[in-house]
Amino acid sequence: MQIRPAVLAVLVAVLLSATTASAADKLNVLFIAADDLNCSLGCYGNPDVSSPILDRLAAEGTLFRKAYCQQALCNPSRTSLMTGLRPDAVKVWDLRTSFRTAIPEAITLPQHFKNHGYFTRGIGKMYHNMGDLNDERSWSVPSVLHAGRHSDTYALTNPNWKPGEKKGAFERGDLPDNAYRDGKIANIACEQLRTIGEKPFFLAVGFWRPHLPFLAPEKYWQRYDQKKLHLPNVFDRPACVPEIAMHNSRELKGYGPDPQNISVAERRELWHGYYASISYFDAQIGKLMQTLRETGLDKNTVIVFWSDHGFHLGQQTLWCKTSCFELDAHVPLIISTPGLPQGQQTDSLVELIDMYPTLAELCKLPAPTTEGTSLVPILNDASVSVKDFAITQHPRPAYYKGEPEIMGYSIRSDRFRYTEWRDWKTGKATASEFYDQHKEPVEMQNLISDQRYATEIATMQTQLQKQIPTRSAAK
Repeated sequence: MQIRPAVLAVLVAVLLSATTASAADKLNVLFIAADDLNCSLGCYGNPDVSSPILDRLAAEGTLFRKAYCQQALCNPSRTSLMTGLRPDAVKVWDLRTSFRTAIPEAITLPQHFKNHGYFTRGIGKMYHNMGDLNDERSWSVPSVLHAGRHSDTYALTNPNWKPGEKKGAFERGDLPDNAYRDGKIANIACEQLRTIGEKPFFLAVGFWRPHLPFLAPEKYWQRYDQKKLHLPNVFDRPACVPEIAMHNSRELKGYGPDPQNISVAERRELWHGYYASISYFDAQIGKLMQTLRETGLDKNTVIVFWSDHGFHLGQQTLWCKTSCFELDAHVPLIISTPGLPQGQQTDSLVELIDMYPTLAELCKLPAPTTEGTSLVPILNDASVSVKDFAITQHPRPAYYKGEPEIMGYSIRSDRFRYTEWRDWKTGKATASEFYDQHKEPVEMQNLISDQRYATEIATMQTQLQKQIPTRSAAK
């Protein structure tokens, strides 16, 4: 049967209209990452920190008060989130290993979107910045500002400095935002949003702050009166804690301060630098939010903000990360979705591996095979719970090459944290910890021998065994 030209033109117009409508109906994703950020934000209840942009984002979406990373170190945490698999599944526990070694055919979160018609791009630090870890097959176009050393990012110069040399733990100068890497990242991301094209997009923007060194233009330092910052009264070691739970805070030492012999003035200046760095990247996120509004993309874009892990600032005598304590495992997570409830805060336990299935469901993509759980039910109703426990782990030695000697596995319930340190080869537990978060949010008393908690400890041990079987049992 021959179709008349006029009829054919109508059919083509209808098909084009349907295709355009289908593309317009798809939700975009703006996926924003911070590096080494604990929950020191205004929206998480820290009155000292100036974070107006993230506070506003929380008011426009859902803030997760109990979100947890899978390992408190950049590469394993980011790898776990991007694959939706735990560190033991991808066999990444250090700063150098690629997950493609153990699972070469893995489909990452952005790759899943790319495979289903999305334009995907990574700007800044999304995977780890060392070596060839950026996984370019995840992206539609090459990444930018994603690699290099954190010590490459100082803006003030000195002829006696060598490239990559660590020139102190902080820097402040009367400089524009784009003097530092995060300002450049924000500018490139805004330009990408303005010229994004017709395809739905998954735009990943990874900021390098507030990771050491604490670098920010002077105007962000001036938001704070250093003398008025509310630092903890106690920076002691937790009582009855096994030695293996601790570490030597070597990351901070590499930038100059001696973590074991730090003065009150140095400590206060480091807190000041950390907060100034937060305010600096918060302002860069503000540029992204403004561009979304100006382009109208805010109406159909899911915005996700997360940090790869938490951070110690001297609490429990620790600096930086690489522990199984709450301060390292607990992370900020905010999700804002068009058409879903705004201004929610939830105490439901969630993990970073839950991002993958959540975004796939929100954007109506096929369900991926992951170890995570979709958080869409919580986004619809903040009172809903999708899991009873969150798991974080970390090896010993804290930094190493090859298989670890000991692996610490930590399970967090609504109230308690139980940690078990296991010999990697035999699976035998060598030490354990138990903390009551209702009594001490900063875990200062290991209660593993307190008989008043015997029932709770036994329950947590059983649950950990179910979630993470010992290696000897799993063989």
